[in-house]
Amino acid sequence: MHFTNLTRHIEIGANCYCIEAAGKRIILDSGMHPKEESNAAMPNFDLIPDDSVDAIILSHAHHDHLGTIPVLMRRHPRAPVFMSEPTRHLADIMLHNSVNVMTKKREELDLPHYPLFTHRELEKNLRRWEAKPLRTRFGIDGERLSADEDADISFEFFDAGHILGSVGTLIRAEGRTLFYTGDVNFEDQTISQGAQFPEGPIDVIITETTRGDHAQPEGFTRTNEELRLGKAIATAFSRGGCVMMPLFALGKTQEMLAMFYDLRKKGALANVPIYIGGLSTKLTEVYDKFAQSWPRKKPELQLLDAVAPFVIAGRQADPSIVKHRIYALSSGMMTEKTLSNSFTRRIIEKREHTLIFVGFADPASPAGRIKAATQGDDVVLDANMEPQKLLCNVEEFTFSGHSTRETICAYIKRVNPGKVILVHGDQPAVDWFNDTLKTELPGSEIIRPQPGVKFEV
Repeated sequence: MHFTNLTRHIEIGANCYCIEAAGKRIILDSGMHPKEESNAAMPNFDLIPDDSVDAIILSHAHHDHLGTIPVLMRRHPRAPVFMSEPTRHLADIMLHNSVNVMTKKREELDLPHYPLFTHRELEKNLRRWEAKPLRTRFGIDGERLSADEDADISFEFFDAGHILGSVGTLIRAEGRTLFYTGDVNFEDQTISQGAQFPEGPIDVIITETTRGDHAQPEGFTRTNEELRLGKAIATAFSRGGCVMMPLFALGKTQEMLAMFYDLRKKGALANVPIYIGGLSTKLTEVYDKFAQSWPRKKPELQLLDAVAPFVIAGRQADPSIVKHRIYALSSGMMTEKTLSNSFTRRIIEKREHTLIFVGFADPASPAGRIKAATQGDDVVLDANMEPQKLLCNVEEFTFSGHSTRETICAYIKRVNPGKVILVHGDQPAVDWFNDTLKTELPGSEIIRPQPGVKFEV
């Protein structure tokens, strides 16, 4: 059994990994790097001969795991793509939106290779997408296997608790077991239940390390953080302003809508208008569709009906004349020319408004620059525009969709694999996992896979 890291750098980017076992080749995920363009945004597909992949497995529908699936499928036209049923619906929406974004970038940035794929190609790709249920073994030909049935190589999905449809993947081959966590959260969120991963013997674990660079604050509880958020929103309204909350359209938006619902029921949030974007609305419809058929909290809750958010486009709301409103808009990083970026540019210099961050923001992103600034500083939100003075109020909260480093390590220690492969993390995060697991699992080999290097596992 061999492993190759097809990402180009040690960081959170275009996640993509190759497993070779039992004479077969499987690709795990095929993401697009959020900060790069064209070929630099893709995994290093040249490391794998064209038309040599037997199966592609998609862990979930976030862009850094999904965004180049059509390009990979083009290079490997015989390979089926396996995923969960919710991911099949979410991925369709996300990739069609990606075509629209890349088409705009082609015009704005003069990128002749964009879009990397088309709407028509995506429609054809759907024929090779195969949705599979949780906790059921399948051969890489897609055929269901019984629990004790022999097979050269098989896979099985487990709920990863990250977003709707996210899975960890257990691969059995050559008498060994390999488990890929994908993005995982072992703790319950507002609407997503904590991961339910296999506890039996596992020889190799490939684990994400996203939050490895910082510890969980002592005494932190999600319930207290939710109540703190409700108080911050109420304080913002007392100033006569609105609340702007940059969110990822997939996952974070739905979690926050469910949180708004809970806070209203507790009397901790007034029944104020809430606004989201069009992409967020389409994705929330999928959350509502699978409310009772995928593991989750509040299966009876239909978000669009219960919360009743309004849908806006970039120029429909004027913060100079509105107050007591919540704008939960994408993107979470406030990327230039997104809804959250354009809206924030209109409130950042007005002291009555409040900007609330509820998750990670890359330090180099507009959101990251605001989080690093102090009130009164000049901040660049768009490279083509003049810097703006940060005068609005800024608040930060922790509602991560990723597990803490402590809970991931606890799972790995329980399973006690022979080898642990550390992926999906910036260098400090990977280093912490490496040092900690080497100390706490002295009998296991801890591996930091270098990009492009093939090795035996």
